[in-house]
Amino acid sequence: MKVVVAIDSFKGSLSSYELGETIERGIKRGYDDAEVTKVPIADGGEGTVEALVEGTGGEFIDIEVMGPLMRPLTARYGIMGNGKTAVMEMAAASGLPLVAPEERDPSKTTTYGTGEMIRDAVGRGCREFLVGIGGSATNDAGLGMMQALGHKFFDKDGNELGYGGEIMERVAHIDSSGALPELAECEFLIACDVDNPFHGPRGAAHVYGRQKGASDAMVETLDRGLVVLAETLKRELGKDVAELPGAGAAGGLGGGFVAFLDGRLEPGIDIVLKEVDMAKEIEGADFVITGEGRIDFQSVMGKAPTGVSKLCKEHGIPVIAIAGCVADDADATHDYGIEALFSTINYPVSLEDAMEHDRARLFVEKNVEEIFRLIRVCERKYS
Repeated sequence: MKVVVAIDSFKGSLSSYELGETIERGIKRGYDDAEVTKVPIADGGEGTVEALVEGTGGEFIDIEVMGPLMRPLTARYGIMGNGKTAVMEMAAASGLPLVAPEERDPSKTTTYGTGEMIRDAVGRGCREFLVGIGGSATNDAGLGMMQALGHKFFDKDGNELGYGGEIMERVAHIDSSGALPELAECEFLIACDVDNPFHGPRGAAHVYGRQKGASDAMVETLDRGLVVLAETLKRELGKDVAELPGAGAAGGLGGGFVAFLDGRLEPGIDIVLKEVDMAKEIEGADFVITGEGRIDFQSVMGKAPTGVSKLCKEHGIPVIAIAGCVADDADATHDYGIEALFSTINYPVSLEDAMEHDRARLFVEKNVEEIFRLIRVCERKYS
Protein backbone atom coordinates (compact mmCIF):
# COMPACT_ATOMS: atom_id res chain seq x y z
CA MET A 1 0.00 0.00 0.00
CA LYS A 2 1.19 3.48 -0.88
CA VAL A 3 0.02 6.38 1.27
CA VAL A 4 0.80 10.03 0.55
CA VAL A 5 0.65 12.47 3.46
CA ALA A 6 -0.02 16.05 2.35
CA ILE A 7 -1.32 18.00 5.31
CA ASP A 8 -1.30 21.67 6.27
CA SER A 9 0.03 22.72 9.66
CA PHE A 10 -2.08 22.74 12.79
CA LYS A 11 -1.50 26.45 13.42
CA GLY A 12 0.17 27.17 16.75
CA SER A 13 0.77 23.48 17.38
CA LEU A 14 2.40 21.29 14.72
CA SER A 15 4.04 22.21 11.43
CA SER A 16 3.23 20.42 8.19
CA TYR A 17 6.60 18.68 8.39
CA GLU A 18 6.04 17.52 11.98
CA LEU A 19 2.58 16.25 11.10
CA GLY A 20 4.01 14.26 8.22
CA GLU A 21 6.50 12.54 10.51
CA THR A 22 3.84 11.88 13.14
CA ILE A 23 1.29 10.52 10.68
CA GLU A 24 3.88 8.21 9.16
CA ARG A 25 4.52 6.69 12.59
CA GLY A 26 0.80 6.20 13.09
CA ILE A 27 0.39 4.56 9.69
CA LYS A 28 3.30 2.21 10.33
CA ARG A 29 1.88 1.19 13.70
CA GLY A 30 -1.42 0.25 12.08
CA TYR A 31 -0.10 -1.03 8.76
CA ASP A 32 3.60 -1.75 9.13
CA ASP A 33 4.46 -2.48 5.52
CA ALA A 34 2.84 0.65 4.05
CA GLU A 35 4.96 2.83 1.80
CA VAL A 36 4.60 6.42 3.02
CA THR A 37 5.45 9.55 1.04
CA LYS A 38 5.40 12.85 2.92
CA VAL A 39 4.75 16.15 1.11
CA PRO A 40 4.68 19.26 3.35
CA ILE A 41 2.08 21.71 2.05
CA ALA A 42 0.27 24.95 2.93
CA ASP A 43 -2.35 27.15 1.29
CA GLY A 44 -0.13 30.16 0.64
CA GLY A 45 -0.73 31.74 4.04
CA GLU A 46 0.88 31.13 7.40
CA GLY A 47 3.07 28.03 7.30
CA THR A 48 3.86 28.21 3.58
CA VAL A 49 7.47 29.22 4.08
CA GLU A 50 8.08 26.40 6.56
CA ALA A 51 6.33 23.80 4.40
CA LEU A 52 8.20 24.59 1.21
CA VAL A 53 11.60 25.10 2.84
CA GLU A 54 11.43 21.98 4.99
CA GLY A 55 9.88 19.93 2.21
CA THR A 56 12.64 20.78 -0.28
CA GLY A 57 15.65 20.82 2.03
CA GLY A 58 16.05 24.59 1.73
CA GLU A 59 17.16 27.18 4.24
CA PHE A 60 15.60 29.91 6.35
CA ILE A 61 16.90 33.46 6.19
CA ASP A 62 16.46 35.93 9.08
CA ILE A 63 17.16 39.57 8.27
CA GLU A 64 16.49 42.96 9.80
CA VAL A 65 13.91 44.99 7.89
CA MET A 66 11.72 47.99 8.53
CA GLY A 67 8.29 47.08 9.87
CA PRO A 68 4.95 48.60 8.89
CA LEU A 69 5.72 51.80 10.82
CA MET A 70 9.36 51.95 9.67
CA ARG A 71 10.77 50.50 12.85
CA PRO A 72 13.39 47.74 12.62
CA LEU A 73 12.38 44.14 13.21
CA THR A 74 13.58 40.66 12.28
CA ALA A 75 11.72 38.97 9.42
CA ARG A 76 12.11 35.42 8.15
CA TYR A 77 11.78 34.11 4.62
CA GLY A 78 13.05 30.96 2.96
CA ILE A 79 15.00 29.74 -0.05
CA MET A 80 13.84 26.42 -1.43
CA GLY A 81 16.18 23.51 -2.02
CA ASN A 82 16.84 24.49 -5.63
CA GLY A 83 18.71 27.54 -4.34
CA LYS A 84 16.93 29.98 -6.66
CA THR A 85 13.33 30.17 -5.45
CA ALA A 86 12.58 32.48 -2.55
CA VAL A 87 9.37 31.88 -0.64
CA MET A 88 8.07 34.56 1.69
CA GLU A 89 4.99 35.90 3.42
CA MET A 90 4.58 39.64 3.29
CA ALA A 91 3.10 39.46 6.79
CA ALA A 92 6.56 38.59 8.13
CA ALA A 93 7.62 42.17 7.44
CA SER A 94 4.38 44.10 6.91
CA GLY A 95 1.73 42.13 8.78
CA LEU A 96 -1.08 43.40 10.98
CA PRO A 97 0.13 41.60 14.15
CA LEU A 98 3.34 43.64 13.93
CA VAL A 99 1.42 46.82 14.78
CA ALA A 100 -0.13 47.43 18.19
CA PRO A 101 -3.91 47.92 17.95
CA GLU A 102 -3.71 51.53 19.10
CA GLU A 103 -1.13 52.32 16.37
CA ARG A 104 -2.90 50.76 13.40
CA ASP A 105 -3.23 53.34 10.66
CA PRO A 106 -3.15 52.24 6.99
CA SER A 107 -2.52 55.81 5.88
CA LYS A 108 0.92 55.48 7.53
CA THR A 109 1.83 51.78 7.34
CA THR A 110 4.10 50.65 4.53
CA THR A 111 5.20 47.52 2.66
CA TYR A 112 8.81 48.74 2.66
CA GLY A 113 10.00 45.74 4.69
CA THR A 114 8.51 43.32 2.16
CA GLY A 115 10.62 45.01 -0.49
CA GLU A 116 13.68 44.61 1.71
CA MET A 117 13.08 40.86 1.92
CA ILE A 118 12.86 40.68 -1.87
CA ARG A 119 16.01 42.77 -2.26
CA ASP A 120 17.91 40.51 0.12
CA ALA A 121 16.80 37.39 -1.76
CA VAL A 122 17.80 38.90 -5.08
CA GLY A 123 21.24 39.57 -3.61
CA ARG A 124 21.49 35.89 -2.69
CA GLY A 125 20.86 34.86 -6.29
CA CYS A 126 17.12 34.18 -6.21
CA ARG A 127 15.26 34.92 -9.42
CA GLU A 128 12.00 33.12 -8.71
CA PHE A 129 9.67 34.34 -5.98
CA LEU A 130 6.62 32.82 -4.36
CA VAL A 131 4.97 35.43 -2.14
CA GLY A 132 1.96 35.04 0.12
CA ILE A 133 0.19 38.35 0.64
CA GLY A 134 -2.35 37.65 3.37
CA GLY A 135 -2.56 39.43 6.72
CA SER A 136 -1.26 42.85 5.79
CA ALA A 137 -1.25 45.96 7.98
CA THR A 138 -0.98 48.12 4.90
CA ASN A 139 -2.95 49.90 2.20
CA ASP A 140 -0.17 51.41 0.10
CA ALA A 141 -0.60 49.25 -3.04
CA GLY A 142 3.02 48.09 -2.76
CA LEU A 143 4.54 51.56 -3.11
CA GLY A 144 6.67 50.99 -0.02
CA MET A 145 7.87 47.67 -1.41
CA MET A 146 8.93 49.35 -4.61
CA GLN A 147 10.67 52.15 -2.71
CA ALA A 148 12.81 49.51 -1.01
CA LEU A 149 13.58 48.13 -4.48
CA GLY A 150 14.82 51.49 -5.75
CA HIS A 151 11.75 53.25 -7.16
CA LYS A 152 10.93 56.84 -6.26
CA PHE A 153 7.56 58.55 -6.30
CA PHE A 154 6.99 62.27 -6.84
CA ASP A 155 4.02 64.62 -6.56
CA LYS A 156 2.96 67.06 -9.28
CA ASP A 157 5.43 69.65 -7.99
CA GLY A 158 8.38 67.28 -8.18
CA ASN A 159 8.64 66.60 -4.46
CA GLU A 160 9.66 63.07 -3.48
CA LEU A 161 6.99 61.36 -1.42
CA GLY A 162 7.35 59.46 1.84
CA TYR A 163 5.62 56.27 2.93
CA GLY A 164 2.17 54.87 3.61
CA GLY A 165 -1.23 54.76 1.99
CA GLU A 166 -1.57 58.53 2.25
CA ILE A 167 0.87 59.08 -0.64
CA MET A 168 -1.17 57.16 -3.26
CA GLU A 169 -3.37 60.09 -4.21
CA ARG A 170 -0.35 62.37 -4.61
CA VAL A 171 1.76 60.16 -6.90
CA ALA A 172 2.11 62.00 -10.21
CA HIS A 173 5.40 60.59 -11.47
CA ILE A 174 7.23 57.29 -11.02
CA ASP A 175 11.03 57.24 -11.31
CA SER A 176 12.26 53.71 -11.96
CA SER A 177 15.79 54.69 -12.95
CA GLY A 178 17.23 53.52 -9.64
CA ALA A 179 15.33 50.23 -9.53
CA LEU A 180 17.27 47.07 -8.77
CA PRO A 181 18.37 45.96 -12.28
CA GLU A 182 18.09 42.26 -11.43
CA LEU A 183 14.32 42.64 -11.08
CA ALA A 184 14.09 42.35 -14.86
CA GLU A 185 15.30 38.75 -14.50
CA CYS A 186 12.85 37.82 -11.74
CA GLU A 187 9.49 36.08 -11.83
CA PHE A 188 6.90 36.68 -9.14
CA LEU A 189 4.12 34.23 -8.37
CA ILE A 190 1.70 35.70 -5.85
CA ALA A 191 -0.48 33.55 -3.61
CA CYS A 192 -3.79 35.40 -3.64
CA ASP A 193 -7.07 33.83 -2.56
CA VAL A 194 -9.41 36.81 -2.94
CA ASP A 195 -10.83 38.42 -6.07
CA ASN A 196 -11.29 42.00 -4.85
CA PRO A 197 -10.57 44.73 -7.41
CA PHE A 198 -8.14 47.57 -6.72
CA HIS A 199 -10.75 50.12 -5.61
CA GLY A 200 -14.48 50.64 -5.27
CA PRO A 201 -17.06 49.06 -2.93
CA ARG A 202 -15.29 45.69 -3.12
CA GLY A 203 -11.82 47.18 -3.31
CA ALA A 204 -8.89 47.14 -0.92
CA ALA A 205 -9.88 50.07 1.28
CA HIS A 206 -13.62 49.45 1.64
CA VAL A 207 -13.36 45.72 2.35
CA TYR A 208 -10.20 45.54 4.45
CA GLY A 209 -9.33 49.05 5.57
CA ARG A 210 -11.30 49.14 8.82
CA GLN A 211 -9.69 45.98 10.21
CA LYS A 212 -6.34 47.71 9.72
CA GLY A 213 -7.40 50.73 11.78
CA ALA A 214 -9.01 53.00 9.19
CA SER A 215 -11.95 55.20 10.13
CA ASP A 216 -14.86 55.60 7.73
CA ALA A 217 -13.39 58.89 6.53
CA MET A 218 -9.96 57.30 6.05
CA VAL A 219 -11.49 54.46 4.03
CA GLU A 220 -12.91 57.03 1.60
CA THR A 221 -9.56 58.81 1.40
CA LEU A 222 -7.66 55.58 0.78
CA ASP A 223 -10.13 54.47 -1.87
CA ARG A 224 -9.77 57.80 -3.62
CA GLY A 225 -6.00 57.31 -3.48
CA LEU A 226 -6.35 53.90 -5.12
CA VAL A 227 -8.48 55.41 -7.89
CA VAL A 228 -5.87 58.08 -8.61
CA LEU A 229 -2.98 55.64 -8.34
CA ALA A 230 -4.65 53.21 -10.76
CA GLU A 231 -4.81 56.04 -13.31
CA THR A 232 -1.17 56.92 -12.66
CA LEU A 233 -0.03 53.31 -13.07
CA LYS A 234 -1.91 53.05 -16.33
CA ARG A 235 -0.39 56.29 -17.62
CA GLU A 236 3.17 55.78 -16.35
CA LEU A 237 3.57 51.99 -16.64
CA GLY A 238 0.89 51.00 -19.11
CA LYS A 239 -0.69 48.61 -16.58
CA ASP A 240 -4.42 48.71 -15.88
CA VAL A 241 -5.13 47.02 -12.54
CA ALA A 242 -8.30 48.86 -11.53
CA GLU A 243 -10.70 45.95 -12.12
CA LEU A 244 -8.20 43.10 -11.98
CA PRO A 245 -9.47 40.32 -9.67
CA GLY A 246 -7.13 40.12 -6.69
CA ALA A 247 -5.57 43.54 -7.26
CA GLY A 248 -7.16 44.72 -4.01
CA ALA A 249 -5.55 41.98 -1.93
CA ALA A 250 -3.31 43.13 0.93
CA GLY A 251 -4.23 46.78 0.59
CA GLY A 252 -3.65 46.85 -3.17
CA LEU A 253 -0.38 44.92 -2.99
CA GLY A 254 -1.79 42.40 -5.47
CA GLY A 255 -2.17 45.18 -8.00
CA GLY A 256 1.24 46.56 -7.12
CA PHE A 257 2.94 43.25 -7.89
CA VAL A 258 1.20 43.06 -11.25
CA ALA A 259 1.87 46.67 -12.21
CA PHE A 260 5.48 46.94 -11.14
CA LEU A 261 6.84 43.40 -11.28
CA ASP A 262 4.59 41.57 -13.77
CA GLY A 263 3.48 39.32 -10.93
CA ARG A 264 0.96 36.53 -11.52
CA LEU A 265 -1.88 36.16 -9.02
CA GLU A 266 -2.97 32.57 -8.36
CA PRO A 267 -4.73 30.70 -5.53
CA GLY A 268 -2.15 29.82 -2.88
CA ILE A 269 -2.87 26.10 -2.69
CA ASP A 270 -2.62 25.78 -6.49
CA ILE A 271 0.82 27.38 -6.41
CA VAL A 272 2.05 25.15 -3.60
CA LEU A 273 0.76 21.95 -5.19
CA LYS A 274 2.58 22.85 -8.40
CA GLU A 275 5.80 23.67 -6.55
CA VAL A 276 5.84 20.30 -4.78
CA ASP A 277 4.72 18.49 -7.96
CA MET A 278 1.80 16.96 -6.13
CA ALA A 279 0.35 15.32 -9.24
CA LYS A 280 3.51 13.25 -9.56
CA GLU A 281 3.72 12.46 -5.84
CA ILE A 282 0.24 10.90 -5.76
CA GLU A 283 0.85 8.59 -8.71
CA GLY A 284 0.04 5.03 -7.65
CA ALA A 285 -1.24 6.08 -4.22
CA ASP A 286 -3.92 4.00 -2.51
CA PHE A 287 -4.79 6.73 -0.01
CA VAL A 288 -3.92 10.37 0.58
CA ILE A 289 -4.01 11.86 4.07
CA THR A 290 -4.65 15.59 4.32
CA GLY A 291 -6.08 18.06 6.81
CA GLU A 292 -5.52 21.21 8.85
CA GLY A 293 -6.11 22.42 12.39
CA ARG A 294 -9.84 23.01 11.87
CA ILE A 295 -12.00 21.72 9.04
CA ASP A 296 -15.30 23.50 8.44
CA PHE A 297 -17.30 24.99 5.57
CA GLN A 298 -14.49 27.48 4.89
CA SER A 299 -12.16 24.61 4.04
CA VAL A 300 -13.71 24.46 0.57
CA MET A 301 -12.68 28.08 -0.11
CA GLY A 302 -9.15 27.62 -1.38
CA LYS A 303 -7.83 25.84 1.69
CA ALA A 304 -5.18 23.12 1.56
CA PRO A 305 -7.31 20.02 2.30
CA THR A 306 -9.79 20.55 -0.52
CA GLY A 307 -7.02 21.68 -2.86
CA VAL A 308 -5.42 18.30 -2.30
CA SER A 309 -8.71 16.39 -2.46
CA LYS A 310 -9.82 17.99 -5.74
CA LEU A 311 -6.56 16.92 -7.36
CA CYS A 312 -6.89 13.42 -5.95
CA LYS A 313 -10.51 13.19 -7.11
CA GLU A 314 -9.32 13.76 -10.67
CA HIS A 315 -7.07 10.71 -10.30
CA GLY A 316 -9.58 8.54 -8.45
CA ILE A 317 -7.57 8.42 -5.23
CA PRO A 318 -9.52 8.33 -1.92
CA VAL A 319 -8.70 11.06 0.58
CA ILE A 320 -8.90 10.88 4.36
CA ALA A 321 -8.76 14.17 6.28
CA ILE A 322 -7.81 14.69 9.92
CA ALA A 323 -8.07 17.83 12.01
CA GLY A 324 -7.95 18.95 15.58
CA CYS A 325 -11.53 20.13 15.15
CA VAL A 326 -14.10 18.88 12.64
CA ALA A 327 -17.02 21.32 12.65
CA ASP A 328 -20.66 20.38 12.14
CA ASP A 329 -20.65 22.01 8.72
CA ALA A 330 -17.48 20.25 7.56
CA ASP A 331 -19.44 17.68 5.55
CA ALA A 332 -19.40 20.22 2.70
CA THR A 333 -15.87 18.95 2.02
CA HIS A 334 -17.22 15.56 0.95
CA ASP A 335 -18.35 17.14 -2.31
CA TYR A 336 -14.73 18.07 -2.99
CA GLY A 337 -13.29 14.57 -2.78
CA ILE A 338 -12.70 14.09 0.96
CA GLU A 339 -14.12 10.65 1.66
CA ALA A 340 -13.86 10.64 5.45
CA LEU A 341 -13.17 13.17 8.22
CA PHE A 342 -11.63 12.42 11.61
CA SER A 343 -10.97 14.61 14.63
CA THR A 344 -7.79 13.85 16.53
CA ILE A 345 -9.30 14.74 19.93
CA ASN A 346 -10.13 11.59 21.93
CA TYR A 347 -11.54 13.06 25.14
CA PRO A 348 -12.69 16.42 26.57
CA VAL A 349 -9.74 18.77 26.72
CA SER A 350 -9.23 22.53 26.65
CA LEU A 351 -8.09 24.14 23.40
CA GLU A 352 -4.82 25.13 25.06
CA ASP A 353 -4.14 21.56 26.16
CA ALA A 354 -5.20 20.12 22.81
CA MET A 355 -2.71 22.38 21.04
CA GLU A 356 0.16 21.54 23.39
CA HIS A 357 2.88 20.19 21.13
CA ASP A 358 3.52 16.73 22.57
CA ARG A 359 -0.13 16.02 23.34
CA ALA A 360 -1.15 17.05 19.81
CA ARG A 361 1.44 14.69 18.35
CA LEU A 362 0.17 11.83 20.50
CA PHE A 363 -3.44 12.50 19.50
CA VAL A 364 -2.55 12.53 15.81
CA GLU A 365 -0.39 9.42 15.92
CA LYS A 366 -2.90 7.33 17.89
CA ASN A 367 -5.86 8.25 15.71
CA VAL A 368 -3.99 7.60 12.48
CA GLU A 369 -2.91 4.23 13.86
CA GLU A 370 -6.54 3.29 14.51
CA ILE A 371 -7.61 4.44 11.04
CA PHE A 372 -5.04 2.19 9.42
CA ARG A 373 -5.79 -0.73 11.72
CA LEU A 374 -9.35 -0.51 10.40
CA ILE A 375 -8.11 -0.30 6.81
CA ARG A 376 -6.03 -3.44 7.37
CA VAL A 377 -8.98 -5.30 8.87
CA CYS A 378 -11.17 -4.37 5.89
CA GLU A 379 -8.44 -5.38 3.49
CA ARG A 380 -8.11 -8.82 5.09
CA LYS A 381 -11.88 -9.27 5.30
CA TYR A 382 -12.72 -8.38 1.73
CA SER A 383 -9.59 -9.22 -0.28
